[in-house]
Amino acid sequence: MRDRWPLAMLAAVVLIVAFGAFALATGPDPVDAQPTSRRSGTPAHSTGAPPQASTGAPPQASTGADPIVPQQTATGAPAQAPATTPAQATPEDPGTTATRYLTAWQAGDFATMTGLVADPPPDFADRHRRFTAELRISSLSLTPGRPRRQGEDAAEVPFQGVREVMGLGRWPFSSVLRLALRNGAWRVLWAPETLHPSLRNGGTLRLRQSPATPAILTREGRPFPPDSKAGDYFASQAPTAPRLTLEEVPSGRVLLASPSEPRQATRTTISEPVQAAAARALDGVGPPAAVVAVDTQTGQVRAVADTLGGKRAFNGLYPPGSTFKVVTAAALLRSGLAPESSVGCPARYTLPNARSFANDGGADHGTVSLTMAFAYSCNTTFVQQAYERLRDDRLRAEAADRFGFREKPGLSSCRIHAHKDLNELGADSIGQNSVQASPLCMAEVAAAVASGVWRPAIMTDVPPAGSPSPVPLDQRVAEGLRAMMSAAVTQGTATLAGLPSGTFGKTGTAEVQGAGTHAWFIGYRGSLACAVLVQNGGSGGAVAAPIAAKLLKALPST
Repeated sequence: MRDRWPLAMLAAVVLIVAFGAFALATGPDPVDAQPTSRRSGTPAHSTGAPPQASTGAPPQASTGADPIVPQQTATGAPAQAPATTPAQATPEDPGTTATRYLTAWQAGDFATMTGLVADPPPDFADRHRRFTAELRISSLSLTPGRPRRQGEDAAEVPFQGVREVMGLGRWPFSSVLRLALRNGAWRVLWAPETLHPSLRNGGTLRLRQSPATPAILTREGRPFPPDSKAGDYFASQAPTAPRLTLEEVPSGRVLLASPSEPRQATRTTISEPVQAAAARALDGVGPPAAVVAVDTQTGQVRAVADTLGGKRAFNGLYPPGSTFKVVTAAALLRSGLAPESSVGCPARYTLPNARSFANDGGADHGTVSLTMAFAYSCNTTFVQQAYERLRDDRLRAEAADRFGFREKPGLSSCRIHAHKDLNELGADSIGQNSVQASPLCMAEVAAAVASGVWRPAIMTDVPPAGSPSPVPLDQRVAEGLRAMMSAAVTQGTATLAGLPSGTFGKTGTAEVQGAGTHAWFIGYRGSLACAVLVQNGGSGGAVAAPIAAKLLKALPST
């Protein structure tokens, strides 16, 4: 048994070698290490023969089959390869076309846009330009969304847009680009609603301006009349910037609007018809002038037309001239004189040991009643009576205590100082020297005569806190002043002014050193008192009173 073991091992080795040789003879070709999909050399053969030397001809790509050997023509030249038909180009994605269109639109490149539209209308570019111009669009930004296929040859691309509208700001919108295959290319199917959805079915868009309600209104709740000449007093009376809206037509739906005024309009005490009449009364008046009107029962300012500037109708200080004789007459009546009392009205009067005063034009009316001396505006009468009856500071006290000629809170300005000598007293009595007043102050004087109570002028429903208290006039004084002011209109210096029936008033011609005289008129009719000043305008009766007549004639008597 031990002798057979070597023979068995030899037989096994022979068997293994034989099996390996059989496997090599019947197995596949060796695996090339190069990628088979892009072989560039001659295919290897299972015979193990060495590769053929290169001839310089381009290598043939291996397909895994036998190599194709070019056929020879009859002349021995290689046969031409059969011609191949190129593959048809695939159209670009509809999203790409949409992006190109939106990019051109945003840049205003209407030529490129037109080339990307199927059957564009002849006015395609003009429509876009008109839309931009009419709606005041200053910029446009567009952002495409994700394309949605609608079958093989149709697609939709939603997009977001933001337009900037001058005066309104950002205007966002959403729309859709519809596309279709036309001759192998994607094209935009343009329609008006591509510009904006509101243009569908013939709809349009428009900008509409509507004037905003002014912040300041008349007492009737209406805007101030045109050219009211009250701009210094009511800065917000002019219409504010018009309210701008972007609207659909015909629905009227508002898509965009300018901000509304956050505050509510405020009504003033100004009366629209009175303000209009006051402003028109100053039309054509050359020198700086003012017309002020107040309600006789409340003191509320009903009109202020001012070309003096700087709110001088309220706070300016001017010598009131003979209109101040209303105050002097009140003091004389309080001293014991009556309207019918006889007084002298010579052409000239000289104060004892002091200066002389003369009437306008040197008029001498002799002895007349106090009422007619007032109507004729006799300077000499009032200087003499002030000297005889008001030397002990009564004139200043009357003016300050009962007619507001003092430093005080409120809208008006007026003042008088204590006289230092008879010359000053005489000049003060006829509205010169230290006596100064604004038109509003003199309107307060006229209103006091009408109502029998002096009140500070106000521009609120009730007097503000700290306002001066009303001061009643003695009934006898008020009635006497009314008779005198009536006579001035019907028989005196205002007779030729054309004032309407029922007007009570007083003219004034105030001297100004080195300049022309100021023309004044104060008066009332019904419940309306007024004052007119024409700076350096001349005579009160000839210049200021006709302006008052124009004001009062334009209004019904109330």
